Amino acid sequence: MATAKKAPKKRAAKKSKKAAAAHTRGLEAGRLASGAPPAMVTALATQVERDGGTVLATYRDPLGSRWQLLASLPIDKVQPTPYQRDLSDTHVARLADAIDKLDRFLDPIVAVPADDGYWSPNGYHRLGAMKQLGAKAIVALVVPDPAVAHRILALNTEKAHNLRERALEVSRLAIALAELDDRAEKAYSEEFEEAALITLGLCYQENGRFSGGAYHPILKRIDQFLGSKLSVALEERRARAARLLELNEYVNEAVKGLKAKGLESPYLKAFVVARINHLRFVKEKHPDFDSTLDKILGAAKRFNPANVKADQVARSGGVAEE
Repeated sequence: MATAKKAPKKRAAKKSKKAAAAHTRGLEAGRLASGAPPAMVTALATQVERDGGTVLATYRDPLGSRWQLLASLPIDKVQPTPYQRDLSDTHVARLADAIDKLDRFLDPIVAVPADDGYWSPNGYHRLGAMKQLGAKAIVALVVPDPAVAHRILALNTEKAHNLRERALEVSRLAIALAELDDRAEKAYSEEFEEAALITLGLCYQENGRFSGGAYHPILKRIDQFLGSKLSVALEERRARAARLLELNEYVNEAVKGLKAKGLESPYLKAFVVARINHLRFVKEKHPDFDSTLDKILGAAKRFNPANVKADQVARSGGVAEE
């Protein structure tokens, strides 16, 4: 007697993230200014007045209910966080022109108290534009918690970061935090967002023309947050950055060899890196950094441009040289 075949099991559908139901989070509009602010916020308001500014409002943010100030600050008292990305003169000029034409400053910066005034982790270009226009004061959302200044990547939305800017910011932040609060590097995973950014940032600090985009996919797999204290982890990362810069020299030599053969493409570096990168054959999720880089470095040293055909380059694509 033939047995009936069992129907194949249906795969469970993946659950998608559902948006929060309407009007379920945070405070109602009428409650943002209700209640008595804590002592640290009252002290911050006093500091603003003492520094020559004016508190325009003391309120709780609508989502997390945390107390903060809306204040006017003397513009000379506000500086960008010291580990922030470099200012773009072009973007500042564009912003200054827009603000000047409107004759209004409608987008407050974020500021936190610092020893010598206030640091802005979000609003560097707006601050630069207002200074360029000769403004005496600037309106800011003043947050009493200085640690907010460490969330530069999450906060900074006024101008899209490229990889170089993100990496430099994160590496500068890591160096600053190692002196302020030398906890384990992995304790700062939210602030740094990605371990590879620290290593890449140290590379950019050594070589401003470093092509980090070519190596970023490799680092995302092999470079994880370290359990050692930040100061110790930074020494390890400097050693990793030195090896990456060494690899970059061999890759640059390979690219020169391809160009000497008459091959031209904006993707030559990406082509070379793809040829020497064996990770696409490795199933392990997070391969060891040192052994992986040893293998890739060895392949870079052995790379022979004479073995490359023009049609192989023509079919390739990837991250163009920065």
